[in-house]
Amino acid sequence: MSGNSATLAERRERLIAQAAAQRRALVQDIEPWRIPLALADQGLTAVRNIRAHPEWLIGVVLVLAVLRPRRVGRWLGRGWVSWQVMRRLRRGHR
Repeated sequence: MSGNSATLAERRERLIAQAAAQRRALVQDIEPWRIPLALADQGLTAVRNIRAHPEWLIGVVLVLAVLRPRRVGRWLGRGWVSWQVMRRLRRGHR
């Protein structure tokens, strides 16, 4: 019985060491993706906030319209095109 428990203990130690080595390798493999994934996460958070509070976006556009009317016209045009593209993509996705 003690031989069996010793074998199990050795196997357990090998598995723990193997799991630790795999974790270290995974950390090294993922490191180059850390910054791009953080930026993507921030972008998704911004999109979720805008979807949850569209009044903020409208307020920003109104303030910019008062301060710089020419630039707002260009950005509204771009926003309109982006919105149309997103609608078409969503329809195609469904």
